[in-house]
Amino acid sequence: MINWLAHWAEVHYDPSALSWRMAPGYLGAVLIVASFFVRTMIPLRALSAASNVCIIVYACLDAQYPTLVLNIALLPLNIVRLVQMMKLVRRVRSAARGDRAMDWLKRYMIRRRCTPGQFLFRKGDIADTLYYIVSGRFRIPELGIHLVPGDFFGELGLLAPDGRRTQSLECVDQANVLAIRYEQVHELFFQNPDFGFYFMQLGAARLFDRVRLLEQELGKRKAEVAV
Repeated sequence: MINWLAHWAEVHYDPSALSWRMAPGYLGAVLIVASFFVRTMIPLRALSAASNVCIIVYACLDAQYPTLVLNIALLPLNIVRLVQMMKLVRRVRSAARGDRAMDWLKRYMIRRRCTPGQFLFRKGDIADTLYYIVSGRFRIPELGIHLVPGDFFGELGLLAPDGRRTQSLECVDQANVLAIRYEQVHELFFQNPDFGFYFMQLGAARLFDRVRLLEQELGKRKAEVAV
């Protein structure tokens, strides 16, 4: 057996296969295989870009020109996609942390003035507009919640199955709001991850407020019954 292995190595062994010039090629191959085991896009793009660099070095040293051209073409694509994914993740994380600076949205919105006692909409009205408070205060009578500058409202109507307002909104102080139609909201939801993620948080917060108030009301009624 040993003699056979020695004979095979003598016949088939190529010293150049383990030379330092081949090392980048082997490393690139390992990185390509590793990229098939990752499950998310950022590591996949990073490994792919690293493998491109290694194979470019190997192709230059070994005069593998078709391989060189292919990886030179793929490297910028992988880098661009990697940067795009990293920016997207940062924007979504920023939205998840509660960063509500949505100044970019204001150029799509129309300013409106509101006077104390004015209802922008009432429960059961057809919902077609999302609002952003610039100044003043508003109140949701059904929940007893006050909204202040920087808050969005009117989003639950967009989610309601019947397309109608689920709550009323009353102006408490002299106020200014910015308004945007739901048609534009639909477009922005898919175009901007910050807005889409924040919009989901906003709707969830409103629903949790309702659940909290219902639990409080249920607790009061149980206490009254117990007495």
